[in-house]
Amino acid sequence: MKKPSRFRLLRRLALAAFALSLSAAAWARPGHVAARSVHEAAAQTVVLRQALSGQAEAVLAALVARFNEQQKGRARVLLQDANSAPDPGQAPQMALLDTDDARSFFGTVPRFKPLYRVLAEARTRIRAPFFPLVKDAVDDPAGRLQALPLGLALPVLFWNKEAFAKAGLDPERAPKTWLELQHAAGRLLDAGQKCPLTSSRFNWVHLENISSQYGEPITVREGRGATKVVLNRLIDIQHLALISSWNKSHYFRYFGPGDEADRRFLSGECAMLTGASSLYPQAAHAGFAMGIAKLPQYDDVYGATPGRLLPDGAALWVLDGQTRLQDEVAARFVMFMLRPEVQRDWVKATGFLPMTPVAIAALKADGEPPDLLDAAARRLSERNPLPAEVKRGFGLTRLRRILSEEVAAVWNDSKSPMDALDAAMRRVNAAGGRRPGT
Repeated sequence: MKKPSRFRLLRRLALAAFALSLSAAAWARPGHVAARSVHEAAAQTVVLRQALSGQAEAVLAALVARFNEQQKGRARVLLQDANSAPDPGQAPQMALLDTDDARSFFGTVPRFKPLYRVLAEARTRIRAPFFPLVKDAVDDPAGRLQALPLGLALPVLFWNKEAFAKAGLDPERAPKTWLELQHAAGRLLDAGQKCPLTSSRFNWVHLENISSQYGEPITVREGRGATKVVLNRLIDIQHLALISSWNKSHYFRYFGPGDEADRRFLSGECAMLTGASSLYPQAAHAGFAMGIAKLPQYDDVYGATPGRLLPDGAALWVLDGQTRLQDEVAARFVMFMLRPEVQRDWVKATGFLPMTPVAIAALKADGEPPDLLDAAARRLSERNPLPAEVKRGFGLTRLRRILSEEVAAVWNDSKSPMDALDAAMRRVNAAGGRRPGT
């Protein structure tokens, strides 16, 4: 019997039943707030800005309500939708976001306070270890947590089974290689599909993860420990050239460097999407039969490790410049989200990656498949092959911004894939001494 893919874990978790009490929060004990100054009481209200939707947004609201109720009036967290914030320029105290989206959240790139400092000043300590692959996505070069990795995912391939059937393709079989995907895109185009394939988070999926799959790290050390970004290896040029050829032949359509393509797939406009596995809960309710599979691979590249993928996504960040009491509330909320039962409920409802072995144990105790959970634990226990110098907040955001600018020239045919990658490499290395966002 064929062993289930680890990606089925996300499907099982996303489809699992989920129920949380939405009981009203006890904002304060009688006379409790009156005994304090108005300023001190207000300082314990912490605004959390987020841009989730659907089930993920609903479960976050439920968990916030549970947290508030347990505070017994000592503190409360208020959720704020980033898409309808009354004043986007008025910074919240916390934000659940991918830092690539910081400008759309705030109109600028704010300063974040490292989570390890927030917890230390609140005299709070995380005792349960994180999975290395999860922690590596949000720690600094010294291994200290910058944010809580609540919303991480892996890159996957989604496909519209109904569109496949109309094109004469097997709707139950996903393309396993990039050549098979090209064949499927051609059949879809011939069948009248105007957008056979698109991609969200293009740099993450098609540059960072392709390099990782084929053992070609995007940075190398030179001389006395200096680090140089290398973006123009053969596999990088080959893959970007392939996608560029698809773009010219209308097999592929590019809608932007972020999650712009998600909406195109969910609406049925595009038949295939490479993007984040965390889209599954929304895709499962898109109104058409769809499938999810691991990212295609090249079957003719020596030494490939197709399973070696890099997680990415949203994390819970604390903004700098808050009061001591607000930071303490933020620290308590972080510790609440790390509770085993809370992690279990969050993962089951959203499909995001488990953060800790404790979460895996809680999921097992709740009846989730132990073989799939063990496979997920083994994968998450690996180390991130991205060097510390280009981790999130220490170069990765800047790298992605420059790559997006240069790759845009490939889509309008003003630069070749090699020229675009060469230019991006020169720009990133020339800016190597500056902090991201500057």
